[in-house]
Amino acid sequence: MVRIDVMADRIHRLGRRELLSGLGAAVLTPATAGIAIAQARPSLKLQARAGAVALRPGGPDTPMWSLQGPAPDPGLRFGRGEAPEIALLNELPIPMVLNWHGIDGVASAEPLAARAPLAAGGAESVVIPLRHAGTFMCDFRLLGDAQARPSRPRPLIVAESEAAAVDRDEVFLVEDWRLRADGTALAPGVDPGDTTPLYTVNGLTSLDITARPYQRIRFRFINGCQRNVIAVKIEGHDVRVMALDSQPAEPFLARGGALVLAPGGRVDAFVDITASPGAASSILLHDGKEARPIARLVVSNEPPVRAVPLPAAPPLPSNGLPAQLDLKNALRFDVKFGGPQADWVTPSNFASAAAPAFRARTGRTVVLALTNRAAIASVFHLHGHHFRLLDRLDDGWKPFWLDTLAIESGETQRIAFSAEYSGRWLIETMAADWAAPRLVRWYSVE
Repeated sequence: MVRIDVMADRIHRLGRRELLSGLGAAVLTPATAGIAIAQARPSLKLQARAGAVALRPGGPDTPMWSLQGPAPDPGLRFGRGEAPEIALLNELPIPMVLNWHGIDGVASAEPLAARAPLAAGGAESVVIPLRHAGTFMCDFRLLGDAQARPSRPRPLIVAESEAAAVDRDEVFLVEDWRLRADGTALAPGVDPGDTTPLYTVNGLTSLDITARPYQRIRFRFINGCQRNVIAVKIEGHDVRVMALDSQPAEPFLARGGALVLAPGGRVDAFVDITASPGAASSILLHDGKEARPIARLVVSNEPPVRAVPLPAAPPLPSNGLPAQLDLKNALRFDVKFGGPQADWVTPSNFASAAAPAFRARTGRTVVLALTNRAAIASVFHLHGHHFRLLDRLDDGWKPFWLDTLAIESGETQRIAFSAEYSGRWLIETMAADWAAPRLVRWYSVE
């Protein structure tokens, strides 16, 4: 077992002196004054279907399942305030349900609690109001454990109304795979045995990102791994964190240019290219066992974009989450996971008729004490709302919002959120191990 902080420290020894040990915890699209997005799209058609990905140089493509849409860009792109109608066709041989990571307050789209799994061959549509700008993720992995094939997520990019001070916008989607000897890929939730682990970025086993001197790039880092907590480090560059889990943060430098992301976690970061023309910097990934290069940031010999680097960027525009939380009068609940799982069920056995983990009135502040009883780190994901990670003394909170958190074995972390949206919402947990099952409960805001 490798602790999350130790994993980060191993990257530390490979390069710069320190790195960010934050948890949040990706496709080359040019941007001018902001992100170029399509104008109002009344609908978007997605098909859950069989596909393939090239994971073995010189070998046949590996079969998998994915969400396929009309555009080659794996990032679905909209603007804040739009409300696209998503039409979904299930061409898989199994039932599936869409899971929208980071989309708050859309009760009609809540998987399992509001929307039943879509049967094989079925079709449905749902309107998704995009109240917040940021980096999101959509997948159908809730029912993916022990299936015939693993599935891939799709990034969802919602642009701010105001132009961001960047030259380019890069999605950086990290995925993990377990390959059998015959080259087929194993789904999570089962013992990986002697399969070979492999990582991709944007579906590629290697990637060079070319940039011009003094260019500013917005990286949208997404941990699309099935279970793994990962650390990602850009050698030789300052990485300024601008948002975590779809919500703007007060900008801060990632120490050592490194980030730690829980599965499903997202980090938006600005990187200014100040290295000399021809320089190539490794982008390293640490998965708790070893560090490996997964991409390179290469400075081209083209003329600089400007004469001098841009000044420090201001914070991204607020999405309107509350500035303060009333901790004194908060409702408080204990939520335990790992160990005996009497209150948690696999998604295939979910029934909203079961007792909720907790109930809250609309507008109340809720504080959850999250205790991980498992022998290894576990991941907690809250649907419907974003939360603040509280300080150890419960007298304040970290200056960012999250929807996903990794918690070490035996530890308790406290989080707080404003129960703004009424409805039935899921909470998810899983141990950071390929064979661990994904488990769910639900909570009610009335």
